[in-house]
Amino acid sequence: MQIAFQGEIGAYSEEAALAMYERACVVPEPTMEAVFDAVERNAVDRGVVPIENSLFGSVHVNYDMLRTRDVCIVGELTLRIRHHLLAAPGTQINDVRTVHSHPQAIGQCQDFLKRTLPHAEAVPAYDTAGSAKMVADTRRPGHAAIAAKRAAQEYGLVVLAADIESHHTNYTRFLSLAPAGALAKTVANKTSVVFALRENVPGALFKSLAVFALRDLDLYKVESRPLVGSPGRYLFYLDFEGSAAIKPVRRALEHLSEITAELKVLGSYRQGPVVG
Repeated sequence: MQIAFQGEIGAYSEEAALAMYERACVVPEPTMEAVFDAVERNAVDRGVVPIENSLFGSVHVNYDMLRTRDVCIVGELTLRIRHHLLAAPGTQINDVRTVHSHPQAIGQCQDFLKRTLPHAEAVPAYDTAGSAKMVADTRRPGHAAIAAKRAAQEYGLVVLAADIESHHTNYTRFLSLAPAGALAKTVANKTSVVFALRENVPGALFKSLAVFALRDLDLYKVESRPLVGSPGRYLFYLDFEGSAAIKPVRRALEHLSEITAELKVLGSYRQGPVVG
């Protein structure tokens, strides 16, 4: 299988992809949009993207593209994220004046940066492993990257500080994407949908969520996003118990479609493991 992910070799998304598909051929892509494009075009078998981090919240760009792109969710995995401060050999931690990484990684390491490197400038980049590669390629004095330990091994860097995330229960949930209409190859026990309410009236959201409570279907997550072009209105993303193939979920979705202006089933899949 060919699995697309965003970033360079050594990225956390690559680690998640290989944890999901052990013998896969990974395909690095420069942006999240490029991953979705590759899946839509059938250029790859799957795409693996992050959707939320336990410290820094949701990856909103991916929530938005789940609604607008012709892809579906067929799997998930939650990965323990361990951030490390990496630099060229010979660099001491007191030499560091500039730290490069993805904005999510920088946000997840704020406590360490404020405490240990208060005078260092944090420079956002498109990828953690890409930052490590840039530091290795340029060898500029005083520059370091926040990335995974594997990135240090891949690009010949040294670890100046290990496990620098602000909280050690730092986990990111990743989704496996396939072209629209694909079916998960394992028994599904979780479904994700996105919907928009018909109008903002008292009790509208309560009624939409009640379709699941009436059928004893557990809600795992509710995420809201602004509805573009309609100020004051929102989209709601739901993860809930059960497969769209079973009768209670089918009935709940039929009921939901009657009281919403827009409804898209994003996929039914097996609730994923926690690794790392």
